[in-house]
Amino acid sequence: MGQPATSRGRTATPTLGKAMLNKYARAFFTRVLTPFAAFLIRRGVSPDTVTLLGTAGVISGALVFYPRGEFFWGTIVITLFVFSDLVDGNMARQLGRTSRWGAFLDSTLDRVADGAIFGGFALWYAGHGDDNALCAVSIFCLASGQVVSYTKARGESIGLPVAVNGLVERAERLVISLVAAGLAGLHTFGVPGIQALLPIALWIVAVGSLVTLIQRVVTVRRESAEAEQAAATGTADVAERADEAHGSGARGSEAAK
Repeated sequence: MGQPATSRGRTATPTLGKAMLNKYARAFFTRVLTPFAAFLIRRGVSPDTVTLLGTAGVISGALVFYPRGEFFWGTIVITLFVFSDLVDGNMARQLGRTSRWGAFLDSTLDRVADGAIFGGFALWYAGHGDDNALCAVSIFCLASGQVVSYTKARGESIGLPVAVNGLVERAERLVISLVAAGLAGLHTFGVPGIQALLPIALWIVAVGSLVTLIQRVVTVRRESAEAEQAAATGTADVAERADEAHGSGARGSEAAK
């Protein structure tokens, strides 16, 4: 899930590992994990295998612990598997591989991991958490996150730049949700009132995702209109030049007579 564009052909969505570590500590952890990545390569382990195992770990942390309200330990498990995001990218760089398949696998499993995290929240609030409103908010976070990613991918697939990041992208969604979940889990260790952080975080992510979705849709609409106008202008210019060339040829014929 963590292969950079230069290593696996990926160019768009930040991975889970990048989302949590890229801004502050990615370079440090890359240096630390390089020997481990080299060890896996010597053992014949592929980057794709690490990607699959990392995703399985995230799913387990989210769907085993979160539905039982064990947010602290679930977040710890997910965070541990974040390092696989950095390991597989490191392996791909050392191998010098670029792969469309790797890019596809990366993006697909990122969506699965995101769905597991917010699905785990939804299962908790639908069960022992006993809060239908927050269950609905969790489901909205899950769905809107997928759609936000889709709008950018779809816009780029039809040749538009989709030149907008948006208020809350994947990195922000994951960091806000996982940090809040981990801290909320401290309630089981006797920290009072801290469990309120998770509902607040989910509402922030839901509203931010909605704003981001609107921003991207508006951007695609504007860029689409600009592209169509440019195409129409180009067609008109070609037709005008053709008419001018035809007119010049006709005048030349008249002069020859």
